[in-house]
Amino acid sequence: MDLFGGIAIVAFLLLLSLMSSKISAHINMPCLLLFLVVGMLAGSEGIGRLKFDDAAMANAIGSIAMAFILFSGGFDTEIDSVKKVFLPGMILSSLGVLLTALFCGCFIWWICKLIMTEKQLSFSWCLLAGAIISSTDAAAVFSILRSQSVSLKGKLQSLLEFESGSNDPMAAFLTIFMINIVLLESKAGEVNLLNSYLMLIPTFLYKMAIGLLTGYIIGKAAVWIYDNIDFEYNGLYYVLGIVVVLATFSSAELLKGNGFMAVYTAGVIMGNKIFVFHKGVGRFYDGVAWLMQVILFILLGLLVYPSKLLYSGDVGLLAALFLMFIARPAATFLCLIRSEFTFKERLFVSWVGLRGGAPIVLATFPLMNGVYESSYMFHIVFFIVLTSVIFQGMTIMPVAKILQLDAPLKKKPRSPLSIEETGNKEMISRELIVTREFGEKTLAEIKLPKGTLILMITRDEKIIIPKGGTTLQQDDMLTVLGSPEGIKECRSIFSQ
Repeated sequence: MDLFGGIAIVAFLLLLSLMSSKISAHINMPCLLLFLVVGMLAGSEGIGRLKFDDAAMANAIGSIAMAFILFSGGFDTEIDSVKKVFLPGMILSSLGVLLTALFCGCFIWWICKLIMTEKQLSFSWCLLAGAIISSTDAAAVFSILRSQSVSLKGKLQSLLEFESGSNDPMAAFLTIFMINIVLLESKAGEVNLLNSYLMLIPTFLYKMAIGLLTGYIIGKAAVWIYDNIDFEYNGLYYVLGIVVVLATFSSAELLKGNGFMAVYTAGVIMGNKIFVFHKGVGRFYDGVAWLMQVILFILLGLLVYPSKLLYSGDVGLLAALFLMFIARPAATFLCLIRSEFTFKERLFVSWVGLRGGAPIVLATFPLMNGVYESSYMFHIVFFIVLTSVIFQGMTIMPVAKILQLDAPLKKKPRSPLSIEETGNKEMISRELIVTREFGEKTLAEIKLPKGTLILMITRDEKIIIPKGGTTLQQDDMLTVLGSPEGIKECRSIFSQ
């Protein structure tokens, strides 16, 4: 196949995946699963017959893709909403991941001893498998919620978003740590496991601290650069956005820190600051993150052999059921034991533990490092992800309704007017949703903060030019221009 033929195939697979995202909304299934199916159908055992078995390339592309996805997730995270759930969210994304990995590892070791007597799989090997499947996937969860026009009550949505966005670094750390132990065992035979495992806590603290510090410094530096560099061509601000992610990820890894934690932290820092081209850069990161998810899942679909997937189905299915019904609930209830969340909310959090792209990317690390039976491990992990996305993904909505934790999702109308920050940070624009009931009050009767102006009202996809006699209605979207302080006051006036 020549170069242009390969480019044509890539374009076709991307287009097919994008089109499949429209189908997912109608069949109550995360579109990421359909991206995987596209990759599997195009693979060596599918109708496309494309052979791809380069684990190192898949790992490199997958790691970069995860970096952009996590950065975008951090960029969209509002610090005010995170503050309300920071402590339980951090416990879930650290201790919760560790407990899930431990529970699943012990179960896989037990079940392999029981039904896989022909394979000699060590306890450390099984703990590695548990570490790989220990993190959740936010994109899969909320694509289901959005497709059904449903939101969650209280602080649940903030908790799940924060946990899902911040638990991948912990899972990545545990995976790499356990790979080193498994490789050490294979080379030296019996090793002093106690000393090896005792290094877990100091190594974890070092890597996370370096990741946090790197992300914080580069995030702050990036905001300063955006405000002071003054490019002549606007498109270069988006190129700079790519540089920021790559520089953050690589810098943390070169310093032996956690690159995933670094990019998530940098995203949070930048997303909550006002800088030149903030809105445009945010939309750019969102688009790049979706592109990376499509590429990631297609590649991982190509890497899978369906015949081997069936061979690992018994262990994979039992491990998936244990993860969904025992490991995740046990870890969740232990982590939230002293939190303010009710029993129903904890139960729902324990159920919303979808596995997605991160476990499959992490499963390429053993493949790349030559861990024994790594192909078998990869297909077990892949089977667990498929089972989780299909079974949990299609039951999130019924469970939310049964527990009475669902609420109507207020869909934000698309604004045809976008005012970009281009250097004057004294005046910014924001879109605010009206959630208060003003009755028959006109716009002139509602006292706006000094120096703020409502430029446009969007109501039911229609544009209304604001006048003094205009009456506001609930769910109106207001495009407001003013100082950051004035915008904040407007948000308190129009939103409950």
